[in-house]
Amino acid sequence: MQTILGASGQIAMELARELHRNHTQDLRLVSRNPPKVNESDALVKADLLDPSQTTTAVEGSDVVYFTAGLPANTQLWEQQFPTMLRNALDASRNTGAKFVYFDNTYMYPQDEHVQTELTPFVPNGRKGKVRAAMASMVLEEMARGDIPVLIGRAPEFYGPGRTQSFTNALIIDPLKAGKKPRIPVRDDRERTLIWTPDASRALALLSNRPAAFGQTWHLPVPQERLTYREFATLASEAFGQNPGYTVVPRWALNAAGLFAPQVREVRELLPRYAHHNRFDSTKFTSHFPEFAVTPYRDGLAIIHAEANVVRAS
Repeated sequence: MQTILGASGQIAMELARELHRNHTQDLRLVSRNPPKVNESDALVKADLLDPSQTTTAVEGSDVVYFTAGLPANTQLWEQQFPTMLRNALDASRNTGAKFVYFDNTYMYPQDEHVQTELTPFVPNGRKGKVRAAMASMVLEEMARGDIPVLIGRAPEFYGPGRTQSFTNALIIDPLKAGKKPRIPVRDDRERTLIWTPDASRALALLSNRPAAFGQTWHLPVPQERLTYREFATLASEAFGQNPGYTVVPRWALNAAGLFAPQVREVRELLPRYAHHNRFDSTKFTSHFPEFAVTPYRDGLAIIHAEANVVRAS
């Protein structure tokens, strides 16, 4: 039995598909209202803020995945995220399950240094500090050695379905609506983006390789490094639209944050859009050279095809 905690998000749903397709059909999906992804999935409603509910949800599991997300609300992150993770770690240790933590890069320095698994945590802002504390909690569990633990870390997403990211919101969603993309801060800086199905496929692969535990892994990204200008141009081509975009300067995003809570919640991430973002996944690709990373052009074509299907229906 493999159990996914926080089973309602795009990463979790892609993970459930991949596990079912290539690793196991004995899956348990856990959230407050978990959706069924595969016909054979077992669904369990649980509040990860409740330790007893969390323990019940993971009982009998060989592997537990923590893919839980929360709305971009700083206070909510501070109040709930660490508790949810602690309950999941305690439940996994108490039931003897392996633990797989899906992580992001909020705790990394927002500068131009190449990001590797050895990059130190230098969080900028309150949400970054929450993610740094959570990653440190998992590393402490890994060092404790009572259960096998691994971390799979991903940079900013782009992808199909309900993928939530700055890139989807500012570049892809406007194209779906026939509008020009918007680029935050600067268009001449390289962005490393991960295709959400690749992130889930890689996480499933790592979690079913015993030797992968006890380590942090950067999940695989394309080797080509595109600027936001190049990515927006590719996206426009994929949607059959003339290349063109609007750069939204940092001051405008900061000003918008005075009135729009959603923008205000991402302002602490804006410094990273002023620099090249170079996320290195050499460790993964050297260990798993057979893994096919989705090129940006192919991912964008898939999103366009999906959008056409939605419009047609």
